[in-house]
Amino acid sequence: MTAVTAKAVAAVFIWGKIMNKNLIEMEANTRILNGTIALYATILGVFISLLHIWMNSYGLTIVIERNIIHVSLFMSLAFLYYPATSRSRKDGPSLLDWVFSIWMLVIAIYFPLSYSRLIKSLLSPNLMDYIYGISLMILVIEASRRVVGLPLTLLSIGFLVYAYFGPYFPEPFSHQGFNFRRIMIRMTMTDEGIPGIAVMVSSSYVFMFILFANFLKVSGASQFFNDFATALAGSKRGGPAKIAVIASAMTGTISGSSQANVVTTGSFTIPLMKEIGYKAHFAGAVEAIASTGGILMPPVMGAAAFIMSSFLGIPYLKIMYAGFIPAILFYYTLYHMVDLGALKWNLTSLPKEKLPKIKEIIKKKGHMAVPLIILVTLIVMGFSPLIASLVSNVLIIVVGYIRKETRLSPKDIIIALDMSAKGAISIAVVCAVVGYVIAVVSMTGIGQTVGQNILGFSGGRLLPTLVLCMLTAIILGMGLPAAACYIITVTVAAPALLMLGIDPLIAHFFAFYYGTMSAVIPPVALTSYTAAAIAKSQPTKVALTGFGLGVAGFLLPFMFVYHPVLLLINFSWSSFIYEIVSALVALYSLSVAVIGFLRVRLSIYERILFFIASIAIISGVLYVRIFGFALFGIYYFIHINKFGKKVDAQRYDH
Repeated sequence: MTAVTAKAVAAVFIWGKIMNKNLIEMEANTRILNGTIALYATILGVFISLLHIWMNSYGLTIVIERNIIHVSLFMSLAFLYYPATSRSRKDGPSLLDWVFSIWMLVIAIYFPLSYSRLIKSLLSPNLMDYIYGISLMILVIEASRRVVGLPLTLLSIGFLVYAYFGPYFPEPFSHQGFNFRRIMIRMTMTDEGIPGIAVMVSSSYVFMFILFANFLKVSGASQFFNDFATALAGSKRGGPAKIAVIASAMTGTISGSSQANVVTTGSFTIPLMKEIGYKAHFAGAVEAIASTGGILMPPVMGAAAFIMSSFLGIPYLKIMYAGFIPAILFYYTLYHMVDLGALKWNLTSLPKEKLPKIKEIIKKKGHMAVPLIILVTLIVMGFSPLIASLVSNVLIIVVGYIRKETRLSPKDIIIALDMSAKGAISIAVVCAVVGYVIAVVSMTGIGQTVGQNILGFSGGRLLPTLVLCMLTAIILGMGLPAAACYIITVTVAAPALLMLGIDPLIAHFFAFYYGTMSAVIPPVALTSYTAAAIAKSQPTKVALTGFGLGVAGFLLPFMFVYHPVLLLINFSWSSFIYEIVSALVALYSLSVAVIGFLRVRLSIYERILFFIASIAIISGVLYVRIFGFALFGIYYFIHINKFGKKVDAQRYDH
């Protein structure tokens, strides 16, 4: 490694630590409002939720007007709940916060009333339009700084600077440049800037699914998932870790946030894992990776999947189908890792008296799975995700009346509406500020330029191009939410894949997976840090352990490219079965290599061989794959024949 490369790597890690500290402080400093202010914020939140239900069902609102209303209202809430700095008052908003919040309400009214005039004038703004545009651009940046943190905010500002100072950048990145007026109009008055495709998805599909998740949570469905997973896996060796895997996968079907998944399931599973003998950092890492994988699990798959559908112009159902097999493979790998870990450390199951009975769980709250089943059924039948989510939200209230424990009172409904508004703040702000990136890429063609340079560095070869795109996604996505990382990777790095003739759906899934996994990549690994707080362990140790446990998430995108049938592309049963079997063997070999255990503890040499076997099996070259299968088979059967079914029960430090 050259000195320059070493310095670059060091700079990335230092930057990552700074960003991680910023994100943690930001999370810790979120306000908890009280008294009259809390009442006002709740009323505003409930109103916002009801307005979005109306706009996405019966309301006939022009898309760009709805998008500005969406951004403005959620930013109004953001300035109430998120303080400017760690030293700002925590008991309520400051005067400036109130000014910002009220001004965003004014914008939510002003733009819809002015848009028709702007269109008739061919986007020739007057003085008030300038005030609107400039203030919106500034306040989107400020809201991003407070809600999302510095990484995405600085990146977005960088793109704005690039749009303005284009002629001063070195070749091949220089361009003609754009004046401030043109930038402002593009960013605030067209559907190619702030009120663009990302906010369109946030204001419609994403919000309605957030609403669905919160209604399920209030009804007690989340506890049903935890109890069901406990009954299913609690009696297995290392039961609590397997509960975490299954519960997180089930919770992930309705949640689009890895941090929310950690809090929902981790507060239950992490203490159980520690109780039977898992070390705190390992327990936290398992939950962090399992919760991150929840974003990959259909039908919801976070905001990125809905944005992907809009970008590609294909039905969401196709995205959902494509995402199912990879998500199963992700959890298959994690399940085997915790199982091998339980063997390695001689861990037992939960006591029988702590295990609920499946029949009782289904009898008490099993009916709350009906809305989720109906949601999936409607999407599969071809209904719009909006219609499916609306019907399913109503069903939660109706089905909940079957039993007293799940019946929603008016207070519960208000709580769900308020929780949905609060929960949608971050994604609304992310989608707004990332509009700068999308617009600048469209204006300047920087995506094509970066893609051509990636191909230049890789010599036009597929594997080096994939590695460079992966590194680009990891670096650009450092500290960013999954949706933002996906959008930036798709617009900046993925064009290189498209230039090589990669199917657009594969290129987008490549970006989607690395966008999701950015939440657990050290040194910025906010999901791991959230799990570490619950586990009461060192955050860095949890992040590094989670990075190893989540290695399947980094290999699966390569598997998509070499074996598209895993995304149901160019599908045939013979190739599908062959690739599924190959993937199962490769990922099991990977699990053995990461945990370092089969029947007894493996040497470093053996772990390397199993790792090489896993990589070879997923290769796109036939003779390399044959070598991988042979290597795995030889060492697996040698190991099994040598040690039989006896397991070395010695405890190893983990």
